[in-house]
Amino acid sequence: MLQDTRRTDVGPGIGVRPVYSRAPRNTHGAEPMNETLILLAHPALEKSRINRQLADAVRNLEGTTFHDLYEAYPDFDVDVRREQQLLEEHDLVVLQHPFFWYSTPPLIKQWEDLVLEHGWAYGLQGTALRGKRLLSAITTGGREDAYRPDGHNRFTIRQLLAPIEQTFALCGMEYLPPFVVHGALGMTDEEIRGHARDYRRSLEALRDGSLDLEAAGRQPRLNLRLDELIRDGEEDG
Repeated sequence: MLQDTRRTDVGPGIGVRPVYSRAPRNTHGAEPMNETLILLAHPALEKSRINRQLADAVRNLEGTTFHDLYEAYPDFDVDVRREQQLLEEHDLVVLQHPFFWYSTPPLIKQWEDLVLEHGWAYGLQGTALRGKRLLSAITTGGREDAYRPDGHNRFTIRQLLAPIEQTFALCGMEYLPPFVVHGALGMTDEEIRGHARDYRRSLEALRDGSLDLEAAGRQPRLNLRLDELIRDGEEDG
């Protein structure tokens, strides 16, 4: 069952805002797992066909904290200390959002500018995020073949995501190959459900350490050959 944690000390006139939901983890004889923080940023999630189903597939995943930024900060008044605490408490950070104008929705930029402070996230004394991992989970309206040098968008997804990759690299984080859902505009319901299943499988494997990160690093996106990347637990001993 999800725990809806709410906070009232957010300043005068603001009232109670939903903070995040955290799925409890099984601690009875389980192997250590990577704690995952999903930062969802979609300004109109109720109108979304794909991001809504992706979110629904992982919001109750064991060992995962699901944090809807637009729900928490409709006024863009980001609680910096709370966000920093959440980042410190997790090993893997997932940045889920539609790929608007080759970038992120504006709240993510606001979040980055405020939360990733010098002396905390980067700089000589800024080591709070060092050694953690960052995964971009994005959706695009265009098909995959549009994202190549000879395609309509002229650049690959990895090239267009370079500012995000470098931002978190500066903070000492490892940037993983992105989870990308292409062709959102013409996708069938069954295809969407398939991507939602793959999204959950990807986060489960990253959480449990059963995804071959070395092989994944040679792919343009994490979900290109997902079955080949997820190791069988019995084979790993």
